Amino acid sequence: MKYMATIDEIRKTRLKKLEAIQRAGILVYPAKTKRTHKISEAIDDFKPLLKSEKEVILSGRIKSLRGHGGSVFLDIEDGTGKIQAFFKKDRLGEKKYQFFIDNFDIGDFIEIRGILFETKKGEKTIEAADYKILAKSLLPLPEKWHGLTDIEERFRKRYLDLIFNPEVKKNFEIRSRIISEIRRFLEEEGFLEVETPILQSIYGGATAKPFKTHLNSLNIDLYLRISPELYLKRLLVGGFDKIYEIGRCFRNEGLDRQHNPDFTMLEFYWAYADYKDLMDFTEKLFSNLLNKIFKSLKINYEEKEINFKAPFQRIDYNVLFKKYTKINLEEINKEALRKKAKEMLGIEVKGEKPEIADEIYKKFCRPKIWDPTFIINHSLGSAPLAKQSDKNSGKLDRFQLVAAGGIELVNAFSELNDPREQRKRFEEQEKILKEGFEEAQRMDEDFIEALEHGMPPAAGFGMGIDRLVALLTGSHSLREIILFPTMRPKNY
Repeated sequence: MKYMATIDEIRKTRLKKLEAIQRAGILVYPAKTKRTHKISEAIDDFKPLLKSEKEVILSGRIKSLRGHGGSVFLDIEDGTGKIQAFFKKDRLGEKKYQFFIDNFDIGDFIEIRGILFETKKGEKTIEAADYKILAKSLLPLPEKWHGLTDIEERFRKRYLDLIFNPEVKKNFEIRSRIISEIRRFLEEEGFLEVETPILQSIYGGATAKPFKTHLNSLNIDLYLRISPELYLKRLLVGGFDKIYEIGRCFRNEGLDRQHNPDFTMLEFYWAYADYKDLMDFTEKLFSNLLNKIFKSLKINYEEKEINFKAPFQRIDYNVLFKKYTKINLEEINKEALRKKAKEMLGIEVKGEKPEIADEIYKKFCRPKIWDPTFIINHSLGSAPLAKQSDKNSGKLDRFQLVAAGGIELVNAFSELNDPREQRKRFEEQEKILKEGFEEAQRMDEDFIEALEHGMPPAAGFGMGIDRLVALLTGSHSLREIILFPTMRPKNY
């Protein structure tokens, strides 16, 4: 059986090579490269560069090495592409050629000066006239060592995942394009990007449990925001009509395929609009986004085709609930619903009737939705910051956009701007907090004071960027499209 060196042995060998390079008077980690072209540029301009026989300087990581007597073929890769390099003893000189053989490894970063040529097999190649170390790697790349097959290791060591899985890197490039396109779309629609506090003295804007911290200089407790909503609405009071923010939010909740404790949220607020305007605007946003990036309104997710062609379906929350649970929310009381929840979920659900119904809905109703669907007519109490449809309806001017087997993409509503009603809603939330519902929203006196100065009628929109990217890239879990998802430390 062939002996396999351990990681420690490999590292010690590479350290010796590093020291040998240093003894030769060479800087192992120089600050700069003299490269003249990115690899993608050299490939795109290959014919004119070949014809001119002009020397180029390329830089990148060595991805493979193949020796053939007095010559070596290697592949180098930068962030833009990959190209083959040819090292020939006769061209470099025996001493310089042997120095490379003795001291360079897969994983090292290298600068190569030479002329481009095409091999007999038609492969674009640079023939080295000279080379220079840019960075010595002390640990082997996983393909060289044992392969990066453990999915947990992929997330823990994302840098290695990106090196060896081009489709992973592509998904993160798509993520960046999605965010850029959303920004472009909103700004063309007249929205202004703003920033609001991440550290907040009172958390609010969502039904969620926060992370708590302490500011030593002022000796006060603060919370990582669960949403930027209440600060963005203060800006509506201040006179902005169209504002948005894309930023990190933090919720101290469970980890699963659709949840990560820190995540990226888009929220925007639109004065003098209502939730019906937002439904039309949402369809326009998705149409623009998919056409710009994917050139199609159809995507594939979990082996199913999903069509984002407008208009999206619209369905009443109570109708959906009854369809999949056989429970009529308009007829059942809180305690009877709590009992039903215990039977269906196997757990005691705290909170008022809307919170109990929501737990059942998330388990039995939402996963049934595949085509993009607006869930409308939620009951009063389900969203403490949303405006009631009319005085006696018991409904809210609210919608959720759900698709792809229960992925909630958007939560939006006409914003409550009556300070007296908002105080009443906060008081109800404080009551259920005392009864044990930890995710209840808190009384925010400063926000109510802002409303008392007058906030125009407005519509607000919140969308999880991570869920959107997971859907559009066909990724099963948010951990696939968050560069560094939250993980339990090894040996913890």
